[in-house]
Amino acid sequence: MQILLSLSVALFVGLMLSRLAKLVKLPAVTAYLVAGILIGPYLLGAFKVPGLGFISMEDIKSYGVLSDVALGFIAFSIGNEFRLAQLKKTGKQATIIGIFQAVFTTLLVDAALIGLHLLIPDKLPLPSAIVLGAVASATAPAATLMVVRQYKAKGPLTDILLPIVALDDAVGLVLFAVSFGVAKALIAGHVDVISVILEPILEVVLSLGLGFFMGMLFTFFERFFHSRSKRLAMSVTFVMVTVALSMLKFEIGGIHIAFSSLLVCMMLGTVFCNMCDFSEELMDRLDRWTAPLFILFFVISGAELELSTFKDIVVVMIGLAYIAARSLGKYTGAGISAKAVKCDPNIVKYLGITLLPQAGVALGMAMKAEQLGEQGMIVTNIILFSVLIYELVGPFLTKVSLLKAGEIQPEGAVSARKLDSNKQPEPTKA
Repeated sequence: MQILLSLSVALFVGLMLSRLAKLVKLPAVTAYLVAGILIGPYLLGAFKVPGLGFISMEDIKSYGVLSDVALGFIAFSIGNEFRLAQLKKTGKQATIIGIFQAVFTTLLVDAALIGLHLLIPDKLPLPSAIVLGAVASATAPAATLMVVRQYKAKGPLTDILLPIVALDDAVGLVLFAVSFGVAKALIAGHVDVISVILEPILEVVLSLGLGFFMGMLFTFFERFFHSRSKRLAMSVTFVMVTVALSMLKFEIGGIHIAFSSLLVCMMLGTVFCNMCDFSEELMDRLDRWTAPLFILFFVISGAELELSTFKDIVVVMIGLAYIAARSLGKYTGAGISAKAVKCDPNIVKYLGITLLPQAGVALGMAMKAEQLGEQGMIVTNIILFSVLIYELVGPFLTKVSLLKAGEIQPEGAVSARKLDSNKQPEPTKA
C-alpha cells in the first residue's frame, strides 16, 4: 500500500505542478523536479507519514529500479536519433563537436579547480579537483530529450543536439575513468595502467557490443509479431532485459569488467531503428507508453536532490566555481567546434546552452568517486549541489535556446481535448 500511495502521490503532484509550470512558461521537467523536492524527505516527507511522499533517502533508493528502467528507455529513444540517413548529414559534425566540447570542458574545469586548490588546499584536494573536471563533461540526456519532446522541437539544432548528448556521455565515461585512475594514483602513490587506460576503453567497447547484439536479437524476434500491442510488449521486454544485462559486473585476470546501461540501450535503439522498417511507428507508440514512467523518474530524481548541501558554505563556493567553469566550457567548447565544422549559426550560438543539464551520469560518477574516501565525498557533495542547480535551471535554458533558434513554435502545444472536438466524424461504410 505504501509503495502504491507514494507513486500515486508522486505522479499526481508532478502532473499538477506541470500545469502551473505551463502558466509561467517553464518546461514540465522542471515542474517534476520541483514536485520531487516538495514530496521529498526535506519537506512533505519530513512528517514521516508512510505513503505521503518519500520519508527518507533510503525510501527513495528503494525505487531505484524505476529510475534504472526509465534511463534505459530514455537511452533507447536517443539511440533512435542515430538513423544512418540522418548521420550522413550530421554524423561527422556531431562527432567532432561531441568529443571537443567534452574534452575542452574537462580541461577548463580542471584548470579552474586546480587553481582553487592552490588557494585552499585543505578544502579542495588535488585528486578531488581532477575528478570533478572529468565529471563536468557529462550531460543529462533525459532532461534534454524531455524538453525536445514536450515542445516538438525540429530543426538543425535539434537534429545535432541528441547525437551529441549521446556521444558526450561515452566520452565522459572515458575521461572520468582516466581522471579517477590518476586521482587514485595520487592518493596511493603509484599508477595502475590497467584502471587508467584499459578498463574505460573496455567498458565503452563492451557496452556497444552488448547493445549491438541485443539490437540484432530484438529486430529478429520483433518480426514474429504483427499486432501493434504485441510489438510494443516485445519492445518493453527487450529494453528491460538489456538494462538488466548491463548491470553485470565481473573480474577477469584482475581486470574489472562493467557496462554502461546508457551506452548499451543507446546502441540497442540505434540498431533497431536502422534494421527494422516499422521502427518509427513503434517508437512513437513507445513514447506514449513511457510518459508516466518518465514523470516518476524526474519526480524521484527531484526527491533525491540533497538540500543539505546548502548548509556547507565551502561546498557552495566550490560548487559555484564548478558551475561557472563547466558552463563556460560547454558554451565555448561547443561554439568553437561548431564554428570549425561550419554548422548553422544558430547551432554555434545556442548549442552550448542546451548541453548544460547534468544529472544521472554525473551522479553515477560521483557515487563511484566515493571510493577515494574523504576526498571522494568532497566530489559527491559538490556534484549534488551542482545537479540541484543545473536540473532546475538547465531545462528552462534548453527551452529558451531552442525557442531562440526558431525550432519551437511559440504557440506551444495544442490541447488534445480541442483536437478531438475538431475531428469530423468518419463516414460509415455501407
